[in-house]
Amino acid sequence: MAVYTKINKKDLNLFTKKYDIGKVLKFKGIKEGIENTNYFIQTSNNKFILTIYEKRVQKKDLPFFMKLMEKLNKNNFKCPKPIKNLNNKYISLIKNKPAALVSFLDGASKNNLSADNCYQIGIQVGKFHLITKKLSIKRNNSLSLVSWDKLFKKVEKKCSKIKLNLPLKIKETLNEIKKNWPKNLPNGIIHADLFPDNIFFKNNEFSGIIDFYFSCNDYYAFEIAVCINALCFDGFSQNLSFNVTKAKKFLKGYSKVRKITKMEKKYFKVLCQGAALRFLLTRVFDYLNLSKGALLTVKDPMEYLKRLEFHNSAKNYEDYCI
Repeated sequence: MAVYTKINKKDLNLFTKKYDIGKVLKFKGIKEGIENTNYFIQTSNNKFILTIYEKRVQKKDLPFFMKLMEKLNKNNFKCPKPIKNLNNKYISLIKNKPAALVSFLDGASKNNLSADNCYQIGIQVGKFHLITKKLSIKRNNSLSLVSWDKLFKKVEKKCSKIKLNLPLKIKETLNEIKKNWPKNLPNGIIHADLFPDNIFFKNNEFSGIIDFYFSCNDYYAFEIAVCINALCFDGFSQNLSFNVTKAKKFLKGYSKVRKITKMEKKYFKVLCQGAALRFLLTRVFDYLNLSKGALLTVKDPMEYLKRLEFHNSAKNYEDYCI
């Protein structure tokens, strides 16, 4: 989440007239994240989140995201519920940009996840995959393996400013990943961006997942790899270390709901490498292309280089859970 598009009370009142949500009492920009503009809104009826779509989110994908959240809610999965406007549509315009209102999710993200938190998240990711397996809606992963070459070419000449040998490290790893990437694993709709700031807890119990704007069809094991990267490393930048206890707990929770197959385990290392490289590339791109005047938190690309180095040295699935 971030704030690229500034709005005032007049802008918001014009927008909320399209909805039956009561009178706006207060609103505030949310600066965490890097993708869309987000505001917290308190009305006389309830609390909501307004998301204004920018950057990587394409307008044609918005119905998929709205339908996904709607279906998850109908299956009692804890996540925001999209709000329809008076024309029975999920998407409206604000300042000539597409935007949506979703219900406010109780709870808050945690900066420091415990091993038990990781176990709870594993269970919920397994449930998410079982629900989405039944859904007929589809969206290709716009940040899958086939996109990484193009993204690397956009940053190759400049990313040595971040670290001198970074272009070579990315190129070598990308070649290795392309050579070893699986061609057929169990797949369906994944969240694809399950970082701690997208996972809420209340009284140390899981309360929901937010931010489905990277959700797509891909391998379930790629989602697991994203989670291992996002949830199971401790520390920052050069001091980052893999927490095998958190990884074991996450995998135990997930396996309680959906068993990880032998083929998924066989390709686990390369999937973890791929997940680390995907976020390293997007973080490098965002670091080098910071939008002027945007209120946001820029994520450190080096944290994902350290993760990638760990995966490069791993041998197999057992290295992640022994």
